[in-house]
Amino acid sequence: MLSYLIRRLAWMVVVVWGVVTITFFVARVIPADPVAAILGPQAPQEAIERERARWGFDKPIYVQYVRYISGLLHGDLGVSLRTRRPVLEDIKQFFPATVELGLAALIIGVMLGIGVGVISAVYNGSLVDHISRVFAIIGLSMPAFWLGLLLLLIFYHTLGWLPGPGRLPYWYPLPPRVTGLLFVDSIIARDWFALKSFLQHLILPAFTLGWLSTASIARITRSSMLEVMHEEYIKTARMKGLRESTVIMKHAFRNALLPIVTVIGVRIAYLLEGAVLTETVFAWPGLGRYATQSFLSIDFNAVVGVALFMALLYSFCNLAVDLLYAYLNPKIRYV
Repeated sequence: MLSYLIRRLAWMVVVVWGVVTITFFVARVIPADPVAAILGPQAPQEAIERERARWGFDKPIYVQYVRYISGLLHGDLGVSLRTRRPVLEDIKQFFPATVELGLAALIIGVMLGIGVGVISAVYNGSLVDHISRVFAIIGLSMPAFWLGLLLLLIFYHTLGWLPGPGRLPYWYPLPPRVTGLLFVDSIIARDWFALKSFLQHLILPAFTLGWLSTASIARITRSSMLEVMHEEYIKTARMKGLRESTVIMKHAFRNALLPIVTVIGVRIAYLLEGAVLTETVFAWPGLGRYATQSFLSIDFNAVVGVALFMALLYSFCNLAVDLLYAYLNPKIRYV
């Protein structure tokens, strides 16, 4: 196991280095000037050249690359041109909001997805199965931005049941920052209005993001359950007189978990990196929205820093899923 972990960590370093390198050079070769974009079209050429020299953009691209990699080795992701703060500080500020949104969406996706998938497999070929499959197809094909706008139109604009975009009303101050997680900080500060308002603001974006995960998880759960439902040990369990619920949950579902765990692990990384469209539609101040604004303003350091962070996130989630395999299936051994 130790040798396997060492090899995986070594490959993670290679993967992350490749992502950073590709993102760095792609960002530098696009025909756009980030300094001119930040200063605006009315800025004099002298000011633009001065700022380019200040940020090192006047150097050859290979010199910029070596400097950036050297900074990474010392934990420096550079400074954002847009916010004028270290990129690492920006990630620390915006990532907690993405964690809250991602975890809420994951809970919705896992509960609904597994439930729909199991029911669909148990009642294979029935009306319930057909409805669940249509549900999964709609979920996989529906754009997040369209669903988000539709939910805002219905529940915010038309019915007025839920608040609009953001984490809190624009006029209400944030509780003192302790963890960055508004749910936790509201409880620590005993700001019950902020807690209630935050949970109300969370419903629509969490459902929008969770809907996409629900469809993927339901489809994989159904497929995996159908594969094991016809195995001999399932027939044996039924012949022993076990209750159908015990056969399904203890024998069938447990042995169908491996593919489900795989897709959940991938969805965790996807959700925590910040769904760009969902955070943009709901003005959710998370990492996805930060990445969008950085890309639109051609903020090189922020774009590469977010790409690096996402690559690390995906790599660790994949490693966690692989290790969980060995726990769920004792036959799997890593050497």
